[in-house]
Amino acid sequence: MIHLALPYVLVGVLFGCGLYATISRRNAVLMLVGVELILAAAGLLLVTTSMVLRQSAGQVVTLFLITIAAAEIAVALAIVSAVFRSRGTVDLDTRAQEDQP
Repeated sequence: MIHLALPYVLVGVLFGCGLYATISRRNAVLMLVGVELILAAAGLLLVTTSMVLRQSAGQVVTLFLITIAAAEIAVALAIVSAVFRSRGTVDLDTRAQEDQP
């Protein structure tokens, strides 16, 4: 059996990378990638903990987490593409020009 430190370290690395990507990026698509990394870390933590406790509840919750993450990314990418069509950029720091002809 695999040592428990490895999945927990991987969860920490995934969560740290996702948090850094979410906080430091100004591009909406890259922020969504960061959120997906955080959700992947949560799923790995649930599966690892359920294997340690010999219960299947964590694995079932992970299936729901994957489903919610897929729906979230589909809606978020639709919103980002709509914003890109209207503003011409997905940079979150820029504001729309109000005096455009």
